[in-house]
Amino acid sequence: MFPREYRGVAFAVGLFLVVQLGALALVPEFTESGYQPVEDPQNPANSLVYILAIVVMTGLMLAAFRYEFDWAIRLLIVGVSAWLSWYVFAAFAPPLLAAIPAVAVAVGLLVHPEWYVIDAAGVLMGAGAAGLFGISFGILPALVLLSFLAVYDAISVYGTEHMLSLAEGVMDLNIPVVLVIPLSLSYSLLDDDDPGDGDGVDDEPADDGTDRGTADDVGDAPDIEDRDAFFIGLGDAVIPAVMVASAATFSPAAALSVPLLGLNLPALFAMGGTLVGLLLLLRWVMKGRAHAGLPLLNGGAIGGYLIGSLLAGVSPVEALGLSVVF
Repeated sequence: MFPREYRGVAFAVGLFLVVQLGALALVPEFTESGYQPVEDPQNPANSLVYILAIVVMTGLMLAAFRYEFDWAIRLLIVGVSAWLSWYVFAAFAPPLLAAIPAVAVAVGLLVHPEWYVIDAAGVLMGAGAAGLFGISFGILPALVLLSFLAVYDAISVYGTEHMLSLAEGVMDLNIPVVLVIPLSLSYSLLDDDDPGDGDGVDDEPADDGTDRGTADDVGDAPDIEDRDAFFIGLGDAVIPAVMVASAATFSPAAALSVPLLGLNLPALFAMGGTLVGLLLLLRWVMKGRAHAGLPLLNGGAIGGYLIGSLLAGVSPVEALGLSVVF
């Protein structure tokens, strides 16, 4: 790899780490504040509801892009950014005071959506969402969630390819549903006339007049040395971090003595497994191709969690969250 590619990889790993560590720092605060939105976090049905919500939201976003309601999606995501940012800030400041930086996040996204503004908002959203979902999904629901979404991501990228169309649709909106990984210190997202080229998705119109990315289009993407940035979906950072936060919250493993973080071996190894999956994913991304991230990332998180549970002396039944079933 070229030196700037190493910088890009390091930056991506850093963003993932901040999301994971942020979620771990927020878990105790969220739990104490009673932010858990479900009555029984051990109920696997919680995962099914969330999965259904993802599928429905994906369909609505695709419909919005098709019928030129892009502005509605942008306003929705900016609003969600402010809302999740408020949860993060409210964990460390009075609720009214926390609203000030939360509103500032929304204003920044609307007024100056440069890559560093998008990444900062994405990290806040990611840590907040992972923390909230982590305290809402017990071990078994978290495993169900990550397993299903890994399969769904693979099908939607390599099979139906609708995730490529969705990614293509959001690229021009400059919203924190993607993390921007600049490869050049002078890179500006606002000055990038065609940011879609950065993630390996070809934005050229198809023969039928519609814009869509296909597997064949992806193969013709520019090489990494010809690009100034690449992009990773925010969900790729959030979903495996849910496993990390869930392990820290619900695993019976002994807590590690780490200041400010509710950390144990299963959560620590889930973090490590996610980062291993990320490095493998980035090897493919550097070749200029779009790939489904969650199979590697979720697989790494689950594998790392199970190894950490084994090393911590947690029984297989407890590690799989089956002790609440039997």
